[in-house]
Amino acid sequence: MTGNRFRGVALAGAGALLVPLALVAAAPMAQAGPVAEPFGPACSTLPASGEGSASGMADDPVATAASNNPELSTLVTAVKKAGLVDTLNNAENITVFAPTNDAFEKIPKADLDKILNDKDQLTDLLTYHVVDEKVTIDQLPDGSFKTLQGGELTTSGSGDSFKVNDSATIVCGDITTKNATVQLIDTVLMPKS
Repeated sequence: MTGNRFRGVALAGAGALLVPLALVAAAPMAQAGPVAEPFGPACSTLPASGEGSASGMADDPVATAASNNPELSTLVTAVKKAGLVDTLNNAENITVFAPTNDAFEKIPKADLDKILNDKDQLTDLLTYHVVDEKVTIDQLPDGSFKTLQGGELTTSGSGDSFKVNDSATIVCGDITTKNATVQLIDTVLMPKS
């Protein structure tokens, strides 16, 4: 009799455990939030497919993804000269306000050459373009973000038209890489001395 009572209690206990498990299994799984779509007029200049495209960049860490994007070749050269490739590729949940080649062309050649040949100044400049959090379109209308360099970037705007520090325009934003969000900008940001 004791064995039957024990077996009955055990079966009832197992049933009580299985019902919640079955309910959990039947419940819809939480879906990851939608990936933000890139925005801005220069997004149409990105390759339509492959490594340098917005979807292709999502597969690689940020410095590698940038190296596959033809609009960022000057930035990639600068990142390599500063020795920041591994730092950027190994960082998690960062945002890079990435100056395009056209942005670097706005700097007089002699000044750009001087910056590119001074590793400390170059590192200071490049880390001023990196924020230690993922910044998306929802945060851009009135944002303030501390950079890895220690300075502060501000963003303003609405819709799909945003400025950084009132000087650079985000020309293609919310590009997702494996470890970062990339905001392409049309002007190199200069940290305050």
